[in-house]
Amino acid sequence: MTSPKYRGFSRLVSCLQSGLLTQHRKKGEQIKKGMASGQMSRDEALECTHCRHACHVLLYSETASHLFGRIPIRYIVLMQMRFDGLLGFPGGFVNPSEETLEEGLTRELLEELGVAVPVSKEDHVESCFSPPRSGTYSSSSHLILHFYVKKIEEEQIREIEKAAASTAADHGLEVLGMVRVPLYTTKSGGGLSCFLSHSFIGVARSQLMNSLLRLHLVSPGDLQEALRGSQRTHAESAQNLQAALKLTGEQP
Repeated sequence: MTSPKYRGFSRLVSCLQSGLLTQHRKKGEQIKKGMASGQMSRDEALECTHCRHACHVLLYSETASHLFGRIPIRYIVLMQMRFDGLLGFPGGFVNPSEETLEEGLTRELLEELGVAVPVSKEDHVESCFSPPRSGTYSSSSHLILHFYVKKIEEEQIREIEKAAASTAADHGLEVLGMVRVPLYTTKSGGGLSCFLSHSFIGVARSQLMNSLLRLHLVSPGDLQEALRGSQRTHAESAQNLQAALKLTGEQP
């Protein structure tokens, strides 16, 4: 016959197990909800141990420089030309079982920039599943992207640009060069509009635009105008490519 003391202990264990199961169930529902939208917290992302993880960072600084002595640049935002000809942010794959996300990102920055820029949890902006070519988010991609934003001094930006072209292990291999994002618009329509018309890797273009708005580096109106100009540039590029195909003898 079971003693009252043992029955009380059993009920306590049962309650604890029930509470833990409820917590796990709620956490599971939260993660599933994140999977559906593509977005999740840093901690939720780390619970997806079956996924690969990649970290990238937007580095920026303030500047008093002027283009042609009259157009204020205001901010320097760094991106890079990748080995595949696409624009992206410095970073790469990390292994959370061997290093923290931030340690892995710092390691990747040393390889690509020649400088070990320290990145912290406070610099983390978002984590999301990598969308396939269709543009829709899905947990079936098995790749989680972690995006960081870090503000540094202009002198540090210059040091990074110099090191990236001289001492970085990946320069000329995985990375073909660092580029600054032109946040201004010239009278001819050049600048940010033309830059956004280039080809970006994955979600890098949307990460850039979201960061420009979140950090108030560009006004919503200016960004909208730049995107309209970018669409016009895309249309002109399509026509130019069609003309180039005709020169090679290929019929439309």
